[in-house]
Formats: sequence, C-alpha cells, structure tokens
Amino acid sequence: MPELPEVEVVRAGLAPAVTGARVTAVSVLDERSLRRHDGPAEDFAGRLTGRGMLAPRRRGKFLWIPLDDADEAVVVHLGMSGQVLLRTPGTDDARTRIRLELEHPGHGPLRVNFVDQRIFGSMAIDRLVPTADSDELIPSQVAHIARDPIDPLFDDARFHARLRSRQTTIKRALLDQTLVSGIGNIYADESLWAARIHYDQPTAALSLPKSKLLLAEVRAVLARALEEGGTSFDTQYLNVNGQSGYFAHSLRAYGQQGKPCPPCGRPIVREQFMNRGSHFCPYCQRVRGGAA
Repeated sequence: MPELPEVEVVRAGLAPAVTGARVTAVSVLDERSLRRHDGPAEDFAGRLTGRGMLAPRRRGKFLWIPLDDADEAVVVHLGMSGQVLLRTPGTDDARTRIRLELEHPGHGPLRVNFVDQRIFGSMAIDRLVPTADSDELIPSQVAHIARDPIDPLFDDARFHARLRSRQTTIKRALLDQTLVSGIGNIYADESLWAARIHYDQPTAALSLPKSKLLLAEVRAVLARALEEGGTSFDTQYLNVNGQSGYFAHSLRAYGQQGKPCPPCGRPIVREQFMNRGSHFCPYCQRVRGGAA
C-alpha cells in the first residue's frame, strides 16, 4: 500500500497541473470508487463540475484537493493500487474508475484518470474542518489522522511521550496512524533496522535517546524514499506521469529475507506480523530488557 513518500510524490506531481484549474466534466465509470463519498455518482459529478481547484494537500497517506468556493475538498485515497494519472484530453487508461476533465489557465485542457486495479482506493467530496493545533482546515475523513514526521508542525516531544506511555510494541505503534501518520510496513521495517530496534520491542521499555534515534531514522528513510520517487515493486504504484519509484533498490530490510545484513553479514529474517511480515536482523535488532 502506498505510504507517505508515494503519496507525497503524487501530490507534488499533481500540484502544478491542478492548482488553479477548473473541472469541466466528471465521468464516474465505477461507483465502487466512491465508497467514501456521501452520495451517488450523480451527486459527486454534479458537485464537482464547474468547481475550481486549489493546491493539493497531504497528511500521512491521505491526499486532498481543496475546492475554491466552499470549505470542501476532493479526498483521494490510493488504497493498495490506486493511481492518479495526468493525461492529455482523450487519453484513456485501463481500469480507469473516475475521469476528471480540467481546464487550466496556463496549461489548457488536461485529463486526470483515477485508475485502480483492485478498487480499494476511492475519491470523495468531503467538508473541511479545523485542526486542534493550527488554523489549518483538513477533510473530516482525515481529522483522526496524526501529523506525519515531515510535517513542520509535528511535535517531537509529544510523540516521544505518547510512544513510551503506550502498552504495545514498537512496530504496532509506528503503524498506528493516530500516533504518527504516513508510515506503513515498508518504512517501519527500514527505520527499525536503521535504528537497530526489534519490531517487537515494548514501547514502555524504549529509552528517550532510542526513541529520538528512531524518529531521526524514520525521517532519514522517508527523505531518501522521496528522493527516489517512492517504492515500486510492480505497476500498482506509479507517479502522475506513469513512472515507477526506485527506492526498492535501496531497501536494507524489507523484502530482503535470506540476504546478508549489511553491518553484520547475518541473514535478514522475515516473521509473520499482523497478517503481513516483519523483516529484521536477529543479531543487530534484539528485544532489550529495561530501557533499550
């Protein structure tokens, strides 16, 4: 499933094309992609047609495009295989579920195809609501999502305190989007490996220095993934131009089972975890007693 780097790459790619554009037509080809929209396809198309678009925003794995004449936004959730592709008018893509025709004052007409092979993603028009810690407005569907580590308003001290007060284990905490957003299975494994922390380490036993190290490694991993356009293992994740990301070539833990751990040479192991897998080095990443 796309995580913060992949969604941020899509947001950045959309920004110059849709900011200031007006929606001239909407085609809903599969209503299943409106599962998070409160209303039928006719409502979605009717409310969006003729509206102007502002600069796309993101929090964690959620992306939205504010609309210019009301406190509303188009919320885009990529799910496991959703793609937002910028196309010239008349260009079709297989498995397009929703199509937006836009007119941009600088770029002229263009098309946005929402493509989704497995139909776990969605688009919806949602109302914008205020946040508790700023004047920012975010969609109501995103209001429960915590800020992500590259957000300028992310509160490091609050994160460390909340992390260590939880009665859980560290990877479960990193995947909890109400604690910190944007981190999924791939970047959790990579960050824990870089910080030399076992995925099953109890959060209550994590020392403050180790917690600070982990957050620093999370940010470093996300920054490298952003530089390389995100992680693509197949064509299910593509940027707005239909191109793959290259961070898969830089992975050190995720998907590397059986390969040598770069520092120690012992094999990376994969264990079952929450209906998925955790990848780690049993030698470099051990469960520690006391304050790890």
